[in-house]
Amino acid sequence: MIIDLEQSEMINSNLQDIMRGVPGIIVTNNGISYAGQSNIRILINGKTTDYMDMDTLLRDMPADNIAKVELVEQPGAEFDATGSGPIINIILKKNVKLGTHGSVSTWVGEDEGFEHGTSASIASYKNKLNWQASTGYSSPTWREDLFINRSIGEENYNQATIEPYNPKTFRISGSIDYYINDKHSIGFGIKNSNTNSDRVANSANIITTASTTDFLYSENSFNRDQKVFNINPYYEFKTEGHKLTADFNYVDYKNDNRNTLASVDGSTIAYTNQRYLQDGNYQIKTFRSDYVRTLSEDFKLSVGAKYSQVNTDSDLQSFSENEDGDFEFNNTASNIFLVDENIFALYSKINITEGKWSFSGGLRFEDSNTKGTSSSDNETRERKISKLFPSAALSRKINKNLAASLAYSYRISRPSYNTLNSFVTYYDPLSSDVGNENLKPSFTNKYQFNLTFDGQPFFAIAYSETKDDMFQFVSQDNETAQIERTTINLSDSKNWNFRLFGPLSFINNVEGYTGIIVSQNKFGFATNNLNLEKWSLIWFTQASYELPWEINAEVSGNYGTGALEGGLDTDWFADLNFSLGKKFLDDKLKVNLALSKILNRGFVGVIDYNGLYAEVESNQSRQNIQLRLSYSFGSKFGKKTSRRNASEDEENRINDNN
Repeated sequence: MIIDLEQSEMINSNLQDIMRGVPGIIVTNNGISYAGQSNIRILINGKTTDYMDMDTLLRDMPADNIAKVELVEQPGAEFDATGSGPIINIILKKNVKLGTHGSVSTWVGEDEGFEHGTSASIASYKNKLNWQASTGYSSPTWREDLFINRSIGEENYNQATIEPYNPKTFRISGSIDYYINDKHSIGFGIKNSNTNSDRVANSANIITTASTTDFLYSENSFNRDQKVFNINPYYEFKTEGHKLTADFNYVDYKNDNRNTLASVDGSTIAYTNQRYLQDGNYQIKTFRSDYVRTLSEDFKLSVGAKYSQVNTDSDLQSFSENEDGDFEFNNTASNIFLVDENIFALYSKINITEGKWSFSGGLRFEDSNTKGTSSSDNETRERKISKLFPSAALSRKINKNLAASLAYSYRISRPSYNTLNSFVTYYDPLSSDVGNENLKPSFTNKYQFNLTFDGQPFFAIAYSETKDDMFQFVSQDNETAQIERTTINLSDSKNWNFRLFGPLSFINNVEGYTGIIVSQNKFGFATNNLNLEKWSLIWFTQASYELPWEINAEVSGNYGTGALEGGLDTDWFADLNFSLGKKFLDDKLKVNLALSKILNRGFVGVIDYNGLYAEVESNQSRQNIQLRLSYSFGSKFGKKTSRRNASEDEENRINDNN
């Protein structure tokens, strides 16, 4: 499934906004899910984003350079075997037109305050040279709220955290393709982005008994700088029946964070103020080569190899405030965590068509060696995995429009680099995130039956079973009243989902789609008395309609009866977005006005396992409005040029919680 954003009237300030428009995707403060599956991998131009945690990627990646979103539910052997859920491939804008052309756009809006952004791009395709350059600045605003109500004995703990965001991102990128002749081409791309995210989260903990009420008010101030540099040279050979690509991708990612957690006036409970300095440096080098041999229209063979090398260095320095107001270094709460990982992969895949039947089958071999070293205990842990990962799909045309298919895949999910780190991240004095250095990879068998109409998804049934599934486990210490979240390995998890999609073109002058997803999740872990199971239904729709005066209107929304979002058993939820667009000056100027997150309904639910019962509400700022103007200039000659980028997977596995 491919969603073309350049044809949409919706205004998107970041990747999180875009995800709200993908059919079946549900966006929460904790990430995204699809058909009850939360282990979703995001690629950018086919390249991994494992160096960033999901939350930061969704919030901080500007949307103005994104052309399309591709949803891959059953990845084949050409994709890395990582991930038990679907893959979302973010396709950036690429010059595909002859001549010189460009665009300038700007937007303003109101969410948790005034927000704005500006971007510009220029490209040229003449003779043998195709180049493009783009730059942009964005300063969106939003707010995330978290409310937790829980009890320990006779004490009730009512926690509220209000966290406004206003990251400022500047990006610049460029690429050059040189066509040596009709068979050979070379090129490279380069990208650089800087994000600064300063914010203050305000928390209130009210502790009550039958006769007393105590207060613990705190501020958690953050200063975070994130820098990403990426360079990607490539070579391509292409003839009638042969295609060979060789690709190198280098990513240098730096994340510097300083935060101070301090009590404020009004508190009746003493708290020692804390300060944390956390620096993260990640270097990812990926070499990849793919060869495709097309023997006929009915037979194609693909083979490839990939080698990736990842080096991470995370340094946490912890300080506690003394009686003089100075912060003293706390060695026991500080740590340096190093990760060195090498993954070598080989794959082969065949595509065969015989009459109404089609078969696609592949086998991928991956050999990985991961070494993690912690300075706190001076211990090094190694993990070696060598496995084969098969995938296959068999399909048959039923008639001119309708086709059916069966698919199977076996995949691995590796822990994110920072999840293996035993660092403790405090949100307020009584709640925190804790790493788990004992995490193991999980393995998933997935089966799927599909019906397609004109090549588009129509009806699907899918079942997956994951061994040692990774789960965000929330626990409570009844002695200290601390509540913490850590990732653990479950005994197993199971997911059933049934999906029905349909176009809205049968309605006069309306284009769009609608659908429902019914899913069941089961999580089990005997050691922690965890046994969760729930059925859920999600309805979603997106429709566009041309109003008078050539004004295009678009609306999107969803409704869910509830779901298991990790360990949170949520109640019903809903979302609604609306946008208007009109073109002027011979279609060179486009104006959009959008109102998003119209409904004031967040995620409300309970955590009820392992002796913990907590009522939780996770919400965001609502009813934001944006106005966008975009002006295009230059030639409009269309000639398609495309190239699939190489490294796909290591960048998603870094958490920096920007």
